[in-house]
This record gives sequence, structure tokens and C-alpha cells, in this order.
Amino acid sequence: MTNMAFRVVRIPGLCYEPFYIDMERRGVRVVDLPPEELMTALDEGEIDAAPVALPDWFRIEDRFDPVAGFCVSANNRAVTGVLYSRIPLEELGGAPIGIAQHDSAWVQLLRVLLSVKYGQAPGLLTSPQDSPEALLLTGNDALRRRRSVRGYPHRYDLGQEWREWTHLPFVFSRWVARKDAAPQNLALLEDTLYVGLEDGVDGLYHLSEPRDDVLMLAKDVMAYIQGLRYYVGLSEQKSIDLFREYLDRISPTG
Repeated sequence: MTNMAFRVVRIPGLCYEPFYIDMERRGVRVVDLPPEELMTALDEGEIDAAPVALPDWFRIEDRFDPVAGFCVSANNRAVTGVLYSRIPLEELGGAPIGIAQHDSAWVQLLRVLLSVKYGQAPGLLTSPQDSPEALLLTGNDALRRRRSVRGYPHRYDLGQEWREWTHLPFVFSRWVARKDAAPQNLALLEDTLYVGLEDGVDGLYHLSEPRDDVLMLAKDVMAYIQGLRYYVGLSEQKSIDLFREYLDRISPTG
């Protein structure tokens, strides 16, 4: 019998919505958590599975395995990881960068771009209220403010920056589950993820009404979802390996 207490985190964000379409109906316990509380919950054993930012998974892979090949990756433009800056990216070394919500995938990608691609020392992270030299917007906040941010004339989609540099998609999140999870629970989770993607993505493709929460018309949502991939293929695995290599280069002790 399936353990009905199997606990899966629901991460807020338009790109994650398709995964959860079928979960609660199938008996999976879905727990809503803000992203900043996810890793603590995983470390303390309160959660069994979740979509985790790629650098965070690197840290916990001794205790958590990938769930099949499920991920979220940006084939080109990411839209949900965007840097707005007063000066060009290649001149941003040492300048403070404001973030409203810490997403380690985009924070670490920015570090890699500055350090490895441009040879610049990344600046300190600070609050957007401090009027920093640049702002890093992620998730639905980046979608809502995807056109522009007043006072910051330079806009960089970090997924696109990675693609143009490496010719690879950027995998920013991966589904993982506890290594000791019951096989029947893992099988149920995999099945709900497959079904969720099929039905959930199709539902977003066929929206007829605007999504006011992210200030997007139905056609904008479709274009956004079409730019994402949800399963690790050869290109995605190459990207994961390369990102890990660059992170090890700039932070060899973790």
C-alpha cells in the first residue's frame, strides 16, 4: 500500500504549475512552502520530494536522488531569471546586486557569468531597497516585471546569456526525492509528474483568459511555456555537468 504521508513541496511559480495537476487527487500530500524555507525542510526531514534549484541539489545529492529526468530548463530565454543593471554586465564586477527572493540557481549562474565569462568579482547581494547597481529578478516576480524596470536600462535574460555562451539550455531546477523513499511512493510520484506535464502544459497552452497574477496574456503564457523543457535529455545533462564544473571552479570548497 502506498504511504499516504509522502510529502511533496509545491513551489510557487508559473513554470512549476503543470507538475501538480494530478497530485492531490492521487493521494500525494502537497505542502506549500516559500522557496526560502525549502532547503531547511529537506535538511530536517520534513519533506520527501521537491523541485530543487540545481546548486541546492548538488549540496544534498548524498541524500536525495533525481526523480527520473524531471527538471525545469530554459531552452533559450528563461524570463524567470533576469538581471536589470545600470551598467553593462561585463562591467558589473564588485557592484552590489539587489535580490528580493534568493533563488540559488540564478544567483549562482550570475556568479558564474561574472567570474568565468567576464573575469569579474561578483558583488555583495543586498536588498532592492538599497538602490543597488543591479537587480536580479526571479520567478513570477520576473514575469510580472519582464518588460523593464525604471532606472535600470540594461536587461539581461540569464538563460539566454548561458545559451549564447555555452550553446546549451540552462537547467535551473530538478525534481529530487529522498534516497530512502519507498519504491511505491516514487512510482506514484513519477506517474503524477508524467500526467501533470501532459495535462498541465496542455492546459496552459489553451488558456483563453489573461493571467493577472503574472500580468500575462494567454499568448504570452503559451510563448513562455514553449521556451521551457521539463525533462533531462543529452543537452540538459551536458549543461548540468558544465554548470557543476564552473561552480567547482569558483567555489572549490563548496
